[in-house]
Amino acid sequence: MLPYCHYLSLDKHVSTRPICSTCFYWLRQIRRIRRSLDTDSATALVHAPIASRGDYCITPCWLGAPRTITDKFQRVLNAAARVVSGTRKFDRDLSQLFHSELHWLDIPQRVQYKLGVTVHRCLQNKPPQYLMDYCTRTSDVSSRQRLRSANHHQLMIPRHRRSTFGRRAFSVAGSMEWNSLPHLLRDPAQSTDGFRSALKTHLFAAQKDVYRIRGTA
Repeated sequence: MLPYCHYLSLDKHVSTRPICSTCFYWLRQIRRIRRSLDTDSATALVHAPIASRGDYCITPCWLGAPRTITDKFQRVLNAAARVVSGTRKFDRDLSQLFHSELHWLDIPQRVQYKLGVTVHRCLQNKPPQYLMDYCTRTSDVSSRQRLRSANHHQLMIPRHRRSTFGRRAFSVAGSMEWNSLPHLLRDPAQSTDGFRSALKTHLFAAQKDVYRIRGTA
């Protein structure tokens, strides 16, 4: 059973023992034997308890979550990258190692990736019916079939009241994330493996633009 706050902050979900604390525990154990491992073995050993656990616990509900929440697990991934590379806490070029060598996405981009893949699977009728019901193509609505968005494989975004919680519902967040993707990525006929690869490439390129802007600011 996952612990959730009554106001959906996900703070207990991230901070409690099953996630961040457990990940840091395994990182400490792996660091003790790091000198006896080559890079490939260290990467595989770190990925098993750390990255896979992060992919399991990250859900579409994380989209729009405050940085106080996402930064906690980002610190776990940063520590995992340092264990693999053998670097220390204040060494530079961690972002280059994180993205170029390990091919890991930051937490916000991991949320976008998982949400995009879920929506793509819905459009291919692969997940359960209750998820597919939340993804309505604009072209399937008779009153909107002549709109430009109908030809661009966009989805209907349902009305929502609260900007904090309403936008994080899958029916809203999934459609908004899908509509924000480039037109070529929104082709539902694309295979799942092809979409995963193209989406990850797109998110990596977006990350580089963000770091470039921060560097020139």
